[in-house]
Amino acid sequence: MKVEVRVPMLSDSVASGTLLPWRKQVGERVARDEALVDLETDKVILEIPAPASGTLLELRQPEGAVVKADEVVAVIETGDESMVPGPSVQPVAAARPASPVLPTVAVKAPIAQTPVPAAVPAASVLLPATQQMIQPGESRREPMSRLRSRVAERLVAAQHSAAMLTTFNEVNMQAVNELRQRYKGEFEARYGVKLGYMSFFVRAVCQALGQFPIVNAAIDGHDIVWHGDADIGIAISSPRGLVVPILRRAQTLSSAQIERAIADFGLRARESKLTLDDLTGGTFSITNGGVFGSMLSTPILNPPQSAILGMHAILDRPVAENGQVVIRPMMYLALTYDHRLIDGRDAVQFLVALKAALEAPEALLTHD
Repeated sequence: MKVEVRVPMLSDSVASGTLLPWRKQVGERVARDEALVDLETDKVILEIPAPASGTLLELRQPEGAVVKADEVVAVIETGDESMVPGPSVQPVAAARPASPVLPTVAVKAPIAQTPVPAAVPAASVLLPATQQMIQPGESRREPMSRLRSRVAERLVAAQHSAAMLTTFNEVNMQAVNELRQRYKGEFEARYGVKLGYMSFFVRAVCQALGQFPIVNAAIDGHDIVWHGDADIGIAISSPRGLVVPILRRAQTLSSAQIERAIADFGLRARESKLTLDDLTGGTFSITNGGVFGSMLSTPILNPPQSAILGMHAILDRPVAENGQVVIRPMMYLALTYDHRLIDGRDAVQFLVALKAALEAPEALLTHD
C-alpha cells in the first residue's frame, strides 16, 4: 500500500517552508515516525516524519523546494512488493551534507550547534562551521536561511513602522548578588535548578508592567490592545538566528518556575525541540547582551510588541553612596519602546520602577 508523506499543519503566521536535505533516499527503508526531512520555516524547523514503516518509493519535492501545509512531498510503500523503486520514480538530486540525525520530535527550533576543536578560540564557539572555515583570501557566497531572511525583514520593518526610542538607566546589582549567594545552594537543592539573574528580572519586569500597563500594550491599526497577562519573550541567540520563546503568564510564576522554564527553553533550543507555540505571541521581550560582554546597546522591538528590555554586562564601577565613592557591581539597562504608544515619562518611570525592585530584591525571590 502506498502512503503519502505530507507537510504538517503550520501555524497561522507561517504560510510555507523550504525543504532541507533529505535524510532518506529512494529505495531506503524507513520506520514509522522516523524523520525524513526538515522543513525550514520563518520561525522554526519542523521535522517531517514517516507516517508508516516501509520503503521510500518516491520523492515528490527536491531539497530547496518551497512547500505548503498538507502538500505531498514523498510516497512510502508499506508492502514488500516495492522494496526497490520502479523506473517511474525520480530520485532527488544529490543533497548537500546534512546534519546528523536528531531524535524524532514534532518541531525543531532553528539552532544548530557545531562541535568546536580544542584549538579553536572560545570566542568562536557560537560560529557555525561555514564561518570558522573561511581562509585568508577566500570569499564565499551562500543563500540566507528562511529564518535569517525573516529576522532581517522583521528588524527592518520594525524600524520603518515604529517610532523607536531608547531610554537608559543603571542598577546596582549588589543586593541581587548577595541574595543569590545566600540562597543558591538551598534553591538548587530544593528545585534542581540554579538561581540565576533572569528570575529576578522577569519578576521585576512583571511588577513594573503592572504599574505601567501601557508598556505591555500594542498598537493594532488604530486601536490599542491592552494585555492582562505578561507573556515575556526571552531572546535566545544562535548561529542561525534569533529565537524568542515565551514565558506565558509570567506574572503568576514563582522564581523557581521561571528558572525551570528558562532552563527548559535553553535545553530544548540546544536539542532543537522548541515548538511553534513556544515562539508565538508575547507582549514584552527581554534580551541579555551581557552574556556576550555587551556593556550598552539599543535593542530593536519585536513587533507587534511595543517595548523590549536590554540587559547588559555586570561590571564593577565607582559610584557615589552617602557622599562616598564605592565600587559596586553595576548594570546598564536599556528600554526601547514605540513612542507612538508609550510616552517618555512612562518609559522612564518603568525603568525607575524596575531599578527600585532590583535594588531591593527580597520581594522578588519567591517559591512554589
